[in-house]
Amino acid sequence: MNKYIQKIKMLRNNNNLSQEYIAKIIGVSRPTYTAIEAGKQELSLEEAKKLATLFNISVDELLSGDIPNIEKYKQMILTFLRMNISKDGKIPKTKLAKLLYLSDFAWFYNSFESMSGMQYRKITYGPVPDTFFRAIDELEFDGKINIDHKSENGKECFLISESDSNKNEKITTISKEENNLMKEIAEKWKDKKTQEIVNFTHNQLPFTLCRENELIPYELITQEDPDMVY
Repeated sequence: MNKYIQKIKMLRNNNNLSQEYIAKIIGVSRPTYTAIEAGKQELSLEEAKKLATLFNISVDELLSGDIPNIEKYKQMILTFLRMNISKDGKIPKTKLAKLLYLSDFAWFYNSFESMSGMQYRKITYGPVPDTFFRAIDELEFDGKINIDHKSENGKECFLISESDSNKNEKITTISKEENNLMKEIAEKWKDKKTQEIVNFTHNQLPFTLCRENELIPYELITQEDPDMVY
């Protein structure tokens, strides 16, 4: 069965859309679309483009089949904010994004599964999933994190910390083994500057082998030297 089938079903159900509606959007009959979801018929590239537009994601993200778990991703953010990475509990936004990336790819290195299911993209300050910015905005809107703005060497810096009112929230989606890996990553990078972790991730194979703005395949991390995984 094609990897993207479960993702299409999830996106359709999450948006409360019928098979008939999707069929109309991509220009096929209801039976044809039913056959696509059943894995009995291939999705054409043109149909994939229409679906990607509908769900506001890229074709690569759609066809990858990976199903992102944004609630777990948010709890990964909160977990790092609780790990005393800095004395004041504040983590630079860019450094936090890199810690999350290392966790996802290191977990894949060991288990062939992403921790959060997020798709990371190679951008200037990447690798980072498009969802990172949405997750940060939603956590701030919900009052779970605080974002402080400061200027450093002429550049604006965003410092993220967990709000006092949220510190009793239980972390329910992260396993003990996942938490232990995140602790190891936090311990290694807690005293390092943001630029150091940026340089490290940019020198890893997954980042160097991809083109600008391309989604980074998790499988590339399995070719990395063990000392360079995180």
